[in-house]
Amino acid sequence: MRAMPIGRWFLFSAVIGALVLVAGGAVMANSLVQLREARDRIILVIDPAAMKTLDLTLALAGQEGSIRSYGLTKDPRYLQAYRQAAADERRALAELRSLLPDDGPRLDTITGTIDAWRRDYADQVAAGTPLTTELGEVGATRFGEVRALVEQERTALERRHAQATATVDERTTDLYLALGVLLAVVLGLLVLLSVIVRHVLLRPVTDLAHQVDEVTKGDFEREIHVDRPAELAKLAGHIDGMRREIIRQWQLSEEQAAELRRSNSELEQFAYVASHDLQEPLRKVASFTQMLEQRYGDQLDERAKQYIAFAVDGAKRMQLLINDLLDFSRVGRIGGEKAPIDSEIPLEAALRNLEAQIEETGGTVTHDDLPEVVGNRSQLTQLFQNLVGNALKFRSDEPPVVHISAKPLDDGMWEFACADNGIGIEEKYVERIFLIFQRLHARDAYPGTGIGLALCRKIVEYHGGRIWVDTAEREGKGTTIRWTLPGATST
Repeated sequence: MRAMPIGRWFLFSAVIGALVLVAGGAVMANSLVQLREARDRIILVIDPAAMKTLDLTLALAGQEGSIRSYGLTKDPRYLQAYRQAAADERRALAELRSLLPDDGPRLDTITGTIDAWRRDYADQVAAGTPLTTELGEVGATRFGEVRALVEQERTALERRHAQATATVDERTTDLYLALGVLLAVVLGLLVLLSVIVRHVLLRPVTDLAHQVDEVTKGDFEREIHVDRPAELAKLAGHIDGMRREIIRQWQLSEEQAAELRRSNSELEQFAYVASHDLQEPLRKVASFTQMLEQRYGDQLDERAKQYIAFAVDGAKRMQLLINDLLDFSRVGRIGGEKAPIDSEIPLEAALRNLEAQIEETGGTVTHDDLPEVVGNRSQLTQLFQNLVGNALKFRSDEPPVVHISAKPLDDGMWEFACADNGIGIEEKYVERIFLIFQRLHARDAYPGTGIGLALCRKIVEYHGGRIWVDTAEREGKGTTIRWTLPGATST
C-alpha cells in the first residue's frame, strides 16, 4: 500500500486544528468584546460619574454652609464662597449629563430641586433677608430633598458598578474557559503531530542521516536513498545528485589546482625574467644611447639629442615600472610572512631610504610612539616609504612637514595616520588614487609610475586592514591618509 505523503498528514491535522481554533477564537473574541465593554463602562463612565456625584455633594454642602454663615455674619467672603460652590455644582451637573445621557430626567429632577432650595432659601439669604427660624426650616427641608435625590443617584451608580463588575467576572470566566479549551486542543494537536513526526518523518530522516554520515566518513560511492515519504524520497534523490556533483567538482578542482600550481610556477618564472632578462636590455639601451651621445654628440643636432634623451628617459621609466610591478605582484606571495614587530622599525628603515629626498626638499618627518603590530617588515617599510615619499613629492611652496601617528581601536586594530602640509587631494579623487596606474598630475610635473598607493592598499589589505583618505582635510590644507593594522595583542 502506498504511504500517504507527509503533507497530507499535516494538512489533516491543520484542518482539524484550524476548525477548533476558529471556534475557540470566536468565543474568545466575543468574551473579550464584552469584557472590554464592561470594563470601559466602569472606567470611562461609572467611576467618573461617581466622582462627579461626590463633587456635586461637596459643592452642595459648600453652598449650604457658606450661605448659612453669610446669613449669620453678613461676611462677604462667605457669599463669595457660596457663589464659587454654586459654579462647582453647575460644572459637576454638566459633566454628569455628558457621562450619563440616559439619566437626564433624574438629573433634571435634581436640578429642579436645587433651584427650589436656592429660590426659597439661598437667594433670599444672599439678598439680605434675615435668617429667621422659619426661613431656616424651609432651607433645611429643601436641602434635605436635594440630598436625598443626590443619594439616590449615588446608589444607582453603585448598582451599575456592581452589575458591570459582575459582567467583567463572567466574561473573564468565559475567557479562561475558552483558553483552557484551546490549550487542550493545542496539546491534542501536539500529540497528533508528535505521532506523525515520529512514524512518518523521524525514522526516514534518521535513515537518511545515517546514509549521509557514511558518505561524509569517506564512503563516497554509497548511494543515498529512502522509500518514504515522497518528499524525503525526493530530497534523498537531490542529496545523492549533490554527492555525485561534489565528486565531479572535486575531481575537476584537483585538475584546476594542478593547473594553478603550474600557472603560478610560470608566473614566478616570468617575474624572474622581468627582473633580470628584461631589465638587462633596458640598461643596455640606456647605456649605449648615452655613449652614442657622448661619442657623436658634436655631430648631432639638438633634435637628435632630444630624441636620445627621450630614449634614455623611457628606458629608465620602463625599469622603474617593472620594479614597481614586481613589488606589487610579490605582496602576499613571496617573503610575506607576518610576525609581531615594532612599527617604528620599518618606519626608521623607510626614513633612511628617503634621507636624500628629505634633505633635498628641506622636509621634516616626525612621529608619535608607535605600537607593536603583526606584519611583514619589508612590506611595512615599503608602505611607510611610499606614503612619506608621496608627502615629500606632492609638497606645497612651504617646506614639507610630515607626521606619523597611531591610536588603538576597540577591535584590537591600530589606526595609523600620515598627515602632511602638501597640495592636498580633491574629494572626488580619494578613491581613484588607490587604483593601479591612476595619476592625478602630468608625469613632467610629478614623476612616478602610478603604482605607489595601489601597492600601499595591497599591503594593508594583505595585513587585514584598510586604507583611506581622511576627507575632513580640504584641498590646499594638506593630506591625511589613514590605515589600520592588527595589533600584536589582538592575535
